[in-house]
Amino acid sequence: MKNNQLKITNMFTIKRSRSPDKDYEKNDSKKIKLDEIDSCETSGEACDNKNEEKIDNTNSFEDSNIIIKNNNEIIKENEITNSDVRSINNADENQNKLNDIELNVTNNTKEADKLLKQNEKLNILPDIEKCDICGQFLNNSDIIYYQGHPQDAVEEFIALTNEKLVLASGEDGDIMERPQTNITGFSIFDQQGHLCPIDGGLVESDVRIYMSGYLKSICSDIPDIDEESIPVKDVGPIIEWFIHGFDGGTKNCITLSTEFGEYNLLKPSKEYTPLMDNLYEKIWLSKVVVEYLEEYHYLQPTYEDLLEMIRECTIPDLDDKKMSEEMLHKHAQFVCDQVVSLEADEDNDPLITLPCMRELIKLMGIKFGKRKVRAKIDYKKVDKKAWTKATTTPLVRKTFESFFTNQLDKTNHELVLRRKRCGVCEACQLPDCGECNACRAMLKFGGHGRTKKACIRRLCPNMAVQQAEDSEIEDEEEYQHAAEKRQLDKIDDTVPVKLTGANNKKLKWIGEPIKADATKVYYEIVEIDGAELKIGDFVMVETSQPNIPALVSRVTYMWKEIINPKSGYFHAEVFIRSSDTVLGEVGDPREVFLGNRCCHGAPLSSILRKAHVEKREAPKDWFKLGGKEVVEDYFEDDGKTYFYQKYYERFTARFEDLPLDPECPNELRKHRFCPSCERKTKRDAKDIPKVSVKLSEKSSVVPEMNRSEWTSVRWRDHDYKKGCAVFLKPGTFKFKHTNNNNNSNGKMKLEKVDEDIYPEYYRKSDNYLRGSNIDTGEPFCVGYVAAITAAGEGPLVVPQDIYIKVKVLYRPENTSSRFPNHEDLNVVYWSDEIKEVPFSAVVGPCKLVFIDNIPEQDYIYDWLEKDPSRVYFRMAFNKATGQIEDVPQQAKSIGRGDKGKDKGKGKGKSSKPLEPNIAAIPEINIRPLRTLDVFAGCGGLSEGLHQSGVAECRWAVENMEAAAHAYSLNNKNCIIFNEDCNALLKDAMSGATHSESGLRLPMQGEVELLCGGPPCQGFSGMNRFNSREYSNFKNSLVASYLSFCDFYRPKYFILENVRNFVAFKKGMVLKLTLRTLLDMGYQCTFGILQAGNYGVPQTRRRLIILAAAPGYKLPLYPEPTHVFSRRACSLTTTIDGKRFMTNIQWDESAPRRTCTIQDAMSDLPQICNGANKIEIDYGSMPETYFQRLVRSRDETTRLRDHICKNMAPLIQARMSRIPTTPGSDWRDLPNISVTLSDGTKCKVLHYRHEDKKNGRSARGALRGVCACASGAPCSPADKQENTLIPWCLPHTANRHNNWAGLYGRISWDGYFSTTVTDPEPMGKQGRVLHPQQHRVVSVRECARSQGFRDTYLFAGSVQDKHRQIGNAVPPPLGAALGREIKKALSNSNL
Repeated sequence: MKNNQLKITNMFTIKRSRSPDKDYEKNDSKKIKLDEIDSCETSGEACDNKNEEKIDNTNSFEDSNIIIKNNNEIIKENEITNSDVRSINNADENQNKLNDIELNVTNNTKEADKLLKQNEKLNILPDIEKCDICGQFLNNSDIIYYQGHPQDAVEEFIALTNEKLVLASGEDGDIMERPQTNITGFSIFDQQGHLCPIDGGLVESDVRIYMSGYLKSICSDIPDIDEESIPVKDVGPIIEWFIHGFDGGTKNCITLSTEFGEYNLLKPSKEYTPLMDNLYEKIWLSKVVVEYLEEYHYLQPTYEDLLEMIRECTIPDLDDKKMSEEMLHKHAQFVCDQVVSLEADEDNDPLITLPCMRELIKLMGIKFGKRKVRAKIDYKKVDKKAWTKATTTPLVRKTFESFFTNQLDKTNHELVLRRKRCGVCEACQLPDCGECNACRAMLKFGGHGRTKKACIRRLCPNMAVQQAEDSEIEDEEEYQHAAEKRQLDKIDDTVPVKLTGANNKKLKWIGEPIKADATKVYYEIVEIDGAELKIGDFVMVETSQPNIPALVSRVTYMWKEIINPKSGYFHAEVFIRSSDTVLGEVGDPREVFLGNRCCHGAPLSSILRKAHVEKREAPKDWFKLGGKEVVEDYFEDDGKTYFYQKYYERFTARFEDLPLDPECPNELRKHRFCPSCERKTKRDAKDIPKVSVKLSEKSSVVPEMNRSEWTSVRWRDHDYKKGCAVFLKPGTFKFKHTNNNNNSNGKMKLEKVDEDIYPEYYRKSDNYLRGSNIDTGEPFCVGYVAAITAAGEGPLVVPQDIYIKVKVLYRPENTSSRFPNHEDLNVVYWSDEIKEVPFSAVVGPCKLVFIDNIPEQDYIYDWLEKDPSRVYFRMAFNKATGQIEDVPQQAKSIGRGDKGKDKGKGKGKSSKPLEPNIAAIPEINIRPLRTLDVFAGCGGLSEGLHQSGVAECRWAVENMEAAAHAYSLNNKNCIIFNEDCNALLKDAMSGATHSESGLRLPMQGEVELLCGGPPCQGFSGMNRFNSREYSNFKNSLVASYLSFCDFYRPKYFILENVRNFVAFKKGMVLKLTLRTLLDMGYQCTFGILQAGNYGVPQTRRRLIILAAAPGYKLPLYPEPTHVFSRRACSLTTTIDGKRFMTNIQWDESAPRRTCTIQDAMSDLPQICNGANKIEIDYGSMPETYFQRLVRSRDETTRLRDHICKNMAPLIQARMSRIPTTPGSDWRDLPNISVTLSDGTKCKVLHYRHEDKKNGRSARGALRGVCACASGAPCSPADKQENTLIPWCLPHTANRHNNWAGLYGRISWDGYFSTTVTDPEPMGKQGRVLHPQQHRVVSVRECARSQGFRDTYLFAGSVQDKHRQIGNAVPPPLGAALGREIKKALSNSNL
């Protein structure tokens, strides 16, 4: 309707063409209405299109003070699309009726739905027409019209000459060229008479906008209109505007410029106030964001952290109005532009790269194109904080520098790259190719070693350092997808020895042969080209591939063939170079590792030269060497000098103490004995089941003629015999009843949904639901061994012929029990039903016990939790009748420890009591280790270790006051240092006995277990090191933590961190950590564990580095105790193309079924949004095993911290309209206007654009909320606010997996996504709504998702408590690690 637009300039004077020539009273409340154009605002305000004259605004709008919330960014021009005006009256009528209907929280009324459909059928796009000058939508009730000039207003150039304003300069009294003055009561408008925001981009786009108001002297700061004020009109056109900074931090000043003067804005007119409020919002919001980022950038704040800070701030210019998330979204572009405009500090990354800003950019679809920030604000300078400089021991410092100084020289206090190598980019981390001329000249490839050229493919392309981010795959689904796509190289197990080629070396056998057989003669010494070689010598062996360096080997025996006397062959143990371990190029080039690899039958001619390889032993006073100076020069690989001190297991990346060489088991083959081969044979033999002691008389349970019966079968160091229980693979028994995880997780998408009401529902798919247990397997079957049998008579029985006869034990879910989920996870039902199963179905031993035989009857759960393989029974299940019965008398002795031990020989008739379970093994009893917990948080890891009995936490370091207080509440006998860890270590290293706060420091030799999770801020966002990042890493808390380890030299060490620790800097952070531990002399390994596998209803994958002092056994990683979602259990890691896994065998199932959200929190009472009562009554008894475990034994104890965050009215309205169906999220929201809890109304979201990706709805409705959906650039004018469906989500959904999960509900039958430090519906982890209640999850619910007991106390505000829980290690995971350390400690031969 461009041609029909009535230009207000038709009424303007010919001279200026700017504003109405008729003057109105300043306080006139009338508004100009355009002919044929009506304001059909979707939030329900009525309008009457029949009124063609100026109408009173009270007839048009419900509220005379209309607040403009969406005019912050207006573009210069836009194509105006014609709308169909004929149906507007009908639409308005329907919309008004709709807003009068009271919408219920859980179901919208039929009338509302009907009216919405009618509205859509009319095919109206009521506010799509824009003003061709200011770009505002004309049919929008938010648009405000200029009310006319002040009374007696004069032109700008006349007003500026008024003697009240004239500023004299010098003695001559010259008038300043561009006078600066103040203006109050002002309005800013365009030629159409629309009030325009100054910050909407119009000035920058050279659109002519003007101002009127009252001029005041530059000396006057009083904003009131008085007799000294000069009314002025048509000031402009405005050519520039800018914001003065916050000098002192409280005042800001906005100045406009025209060709005649500069005007400082004081107070807007009543009509213009809403538009200025908008500007004040964004100015103050920018101020608090920028100052927060500058002050706390080193903490790498998250989006949730930013929101928490914003919600605590107010806007002084707007009567201390509270800031909100909605406000941040509204002004996101401006805020981001301000952050980008800040001067970057050379020593730090730009603030825009912080996690919180990246998330905001992603959420809002922020673009930084050619757009210039006109409103540059000078912010108050904030003292930038940073982590304190790391306190490091000489050894840690030396280890880091020995790697970096080969590539970095220190010149003028700057780290400068040398030899064109950054040392950490992809090229620098590649191994030498072995094929180029430079490699061929290297000694390790058999060259002369005279040139020092680098390998051609390792020439570093990153001389000029570029800032780049790691792709932070934190999302479980993204991680799984990446794991499935990644090409994984299996570690090659073949030894690439050169077996053929020119045999031109002269061999001479020395001495008598040690042994001769039919084909070979064995010797001890041989001479090769005049050089003597004897058994036990180290040699360099040529490889079959030119790109593989010579093998460092130790000759174990050698021989010549009788049929070919000139030939000579040898067998050797092959040592693994550090560059071939997980360490890669970070390893010491002279260090090699023993590793059960051998080469057999290699020709002696493949030996290049002898090598000098030194075996290093840990010093006797190793524990006393902590923190001491180390003197060792760096040597390059000369191709023949090496040392070894550790054994390396290649598939699990375990560095262990050197094993003792085994004795030769057979004297007859001593001449061809190899220690590594013997170790490998013994290890492989453990995996082969072997039966022993055949029974001469079979028992009654083995009637088959083709079966023999045996006493026991040995497999993986365990004897299985009659009278013991076993775990069997799931599905071994075919049960009638099973626990079906799919009952509520099937197809969640409805077939038909009214897209007019639910316009975003189409984005949902039938794909896997996040947090669903749909792919979670069954736990192990449990059987009680009645006999060991074999097919055939023996004496040798192959593994596939071994069988066991077992009594079938039923889990609650396999019986006819009505509520199997309420029963204990480790309870079974006895039965006399016997089945024969192949031994290959066995996965491990089970410790079965009748309930009366449990030693700790008062509280059996403590006893059962000490060993997850413990299973008990109290009743029997009769399959024939389907009834639960009493246990037969003979089964009641199972697990009783006071019976004589029967070896299982005999018939085992049912009339006799059954053999007591061999599981009645004495418990591991050790003295708890004195523990120091660094970066302790609220103490989740310590709590778990304490529960396992391995740790007694004596000291803890935690810098955050609230977390330190929480730790002290739960650990009364522990000294808590609420101080900087670097300052503490510095004091300890200087010999101080007490910290600055007067607390006694642990002495060297006192700390036996060190645990902690150092934060990775400072280097977690970059892909490679440069000189600055190297400095950051050297000063990181990881370096500090390793220095604690070096100084105190504990027996055991645990480092816990996020899974991405493996990926930081392409694995460099992990490699340097392991290298440092090895340099100290520790045994170490790393692995990723899934907390959900250890009994928490949450997916949480964490990296765990374990280390053990020399002489102590390095712990294994704990086998899973609970089944968990297969999708979340991808625990392998890939570093430099090699795939590593842990020692864990049970990757498909576990002894117990998975723990669901219902198991964890179904007993908690109902609360509302913002509930803040610290203590309330439970109101019910515990229903499940998990609840019985976490609740206090004292039934009078009250429930603490069942409190939750109070969300804003709009967020509250959204939450209340998310359905309680599993998988529901923001895409289920209706597009309606509702009354919020504060009495205001939200708006309906408008879809104004074609969506190239998704097309139109089935009814032909548009689906794009921004021009970018159709392929055009984003238009600031398209931004909408205060809508039930957040505008930003459909705006960027196509680029971000439809924002699946935001405003998402967790499911009773599912599990939590990783518990975050602050539950936010639009945060990085948005699935934080309760399954049924309209609120975010409470503090106690989060604590339960982490496995904390209800008696565990947290401290501080709601946010503090959420942060403490979200940062913690789940105690059940800590307990599982503790049990393994306990086993390792008891097995250490000291």
